Amino acid sequence: MPTTAPLLSLTWTDHLTGRRGFLVVDRLVRGVASGGLRMREGCTLDEVAGLARGMTMKEALHYDPAGRYVPLGGAKGGIDCDPRDPGAYALLVRYLRAMRPYVESCWTTGEDLGLSQDLVDRAAAEAGLVSSVQAVYPLLDDETAARERLADAFALEVDGIGLDELVGGCGVAESVLVALERAGVPHPGTRVAVQGLGTMGGATARFLARAGLTVVAVADIKGTIANPAGLDVESLLTARDAHGTVDRAALRPGDLELPPDAWLSTDAEVLVPAATSYAIDPANQSRVTARWIVEAANMPVLPEAERLLTARGVTVLPDVVVNSCTNAWWWWTLFGDIGPDASEAFAHIRHAMRTLVTTMLTRADADGTTPRTAAHAIAADRLPVIAERFGWYG
Repeated sequence: MPTTAPLLSLTWTDHLTGRRGFLVVDRLVRGVASGGLRMREGCTLDEVAGLARGMTMKEALHYDPAGRYVPLGGAKGGIDCDPRDPGAYALLVRYLRAMRPYVESCWTTGEDLGLSQDLVDRAAAEAGLVSSVQAVYPLLDDETAARERLADAFALEVDGIGLDELVGGCGVAESVLVALERAGVPHPGTRVAVQGLGTMGGATARFLARAGLTVVAVADIKGTIANPAGLDVESLLTARDAHGTVDRAALRPGDLELPPDAWLSTDAEVLVPAATSYAIDPANQSRVTARWIVEAANMPVLPEAERLLTARGVTVLPDVVVNSCTNAWWWWTLFGDIGPDASEAFAHIRHAMRTLVTTMLTRADADGTTPRTAAHAIAADRLPVIAERFGWYG
């Protein structure tokens, strides 16, 4: 999809700390855009703009003319601060107060890298907002019923983990399974390494392990935990803190503690970068021996690195497809395509992702391109249809 200037791009400077925050609205549909809010040290306006473009595509890729969920435009927010900083929460509240006119009118947001949904919700309430997604309420047929449905869905837990923390990883795992099945590779014996054991990485590891794959390495901020015979994923998930860091006391005999970047060269068929952007660059891509890289994080593989990886036979499944189900699940639930039920949510996600990933890989094969190029082409086909049917400004 060709890069165009975003509809709105702004930089906010905190009057107390001098730290900066950003908001980019790439596109509106019916006057509303969707995209999470991230917090990390070093976050930039260019990064947020790229993520906002990605959200435009994620929304378009899930367009179903028969569905109740109408895709929104794409947007993203970012704050340049370490989420572990003692002043991070107060900074988040001040950012949301500054962004209140946009959240109230056109930007629906939620958790992203560095921030949990609970934290965003608490800060939004303190900033005087009704909800982080209140801009979409005027588009709903029955706002009260929709909000109750979403609240009920967020209250659900599956084996001790909130449904909202599992839906994204379910979509990532399904992407992996479709790619393996198309290549005729059985689930048992297929090894996986995951960078990041937060919301997305942890859920992905759980679903892949339960599908019969062997998770041989996971990485967090302290380092890489590896075991060629397979890690006890459930034990590691139980031993995480709020930032996805594993208590090493939970490791078993045979589990190895390796450097933080060791996940990259793990002897595995599938790599799942599920933490930071720009994790795989032209310098370190040569260490990758996996057959597939599945982008659970946003923008983890730099473009030049992807070109080099593709040239040596590594397939990159792009973030705009792979990690799109956290966002889509919100809207499927809020608009009423699914109810507040875990089984229904997982079934809907699996069907949607199988359809989308299959369409993307089939298009890539037919056009002789990469999956990312195919995904962008599908989005480019759908965006004019959405714009013509619904309009930018409502």
